[in-house]
Amino acid sequence: MGPVRTRGAAVLAAFCAVAAVLVFAACGTRLAGSAGGTDGATPTGPIPWTTEEPSRVLGAQLDDDQRTLTLTAQVPDGRRPCVRGLKAVVTDTENDTVWVQITFSSPSGDRNSGCTRERTAATRVRLPRPLGNQKLVVDTESQFTTDGAQLPALRLCGELGCHPPATGCTTASYDQALIAADAPAHTYRDAEHCDGKWLVLDFSWRTGPVCGDTTATPSGCTSRLGDRWFFRAKPAGWAPITSSATGGCAAVRRAEPAFPTALCADLPPLSPTLHPSHPPASPSGG
Repeated sequence: MGPVRTRGAAVLAAFCAVAAVLVFAACGTRLAGSAGGTDGATPTGPIPWTTEEPSRVLGAQLDDDQRTLTLTAQVPDGRRPCVRGLKAVVTDTENDTVWVQITFSSPSGDRNSGCTRERTAATRVRLPRPLGNQKLVVDTESQFTTDGAQLPALRLCGELGCHPPATGCTTASYDQALIAADAPAHTYRDAEHCDGKWLVLDFSWRTGPVCGDTTATPSGCTSRLGDRWFFRAKPAGWAPITSSATGGCAAVRRAEPAFPTALCADLPPLSPTLHPSHPPASPSGG
């Protein structure tokens, strides 16, 4: 009986040793932030750090040498480090434009990294020559200029670029007004009444079934909605006053008594098919 007990004890000891190895091996697969875990660990391995661009470029400042730029942008943030190697580099200079790209490495592509918030960060870059009147484009979307800027900060340009069209009775000016009125995509103008200082703009846009569906009634290419907006000229462009589907001047002159009647007195009401109304349902008699 003695040898049997010895073999049983040996088997039990071997089993416990294997179990201990498995327990310690499992410790390496804990999530980041768990007790005893390591930074960037997930059930399937480390979280990769990938090259990214800022979600938004906030500003640009020009040093006294007219060549050194300080750029601020939104980058990932969290409980653990979320950004490495933040830098800005000049990628091209052509046609009076300087292109700069901001990049960094981050694990924020995986939410297990904890990098789910954002913070402001700054980086610097030296231009090949003084910026002068050149336009600065950062990460292909954000445009800055010294024109009209309160240096050392550069001026962030708008949707229509750094030099939007001046208010006036021009096509480019009307396009700016549509943007100011937040008109839907693919809007086209139906009528304009303009004197350079005041503007009435009728516009409409396609709606309904997909254009080209020959079985739709009405066709998606003919079904439309529309609107009418009134504007006043401001230094930054046409500024919306109000909108109304009614004819005449009553609506706009309630909002802006100085609006000239010459531009609104003869306005007909918009067609109900272009500007349908949806009155509240009448209460039931019950």
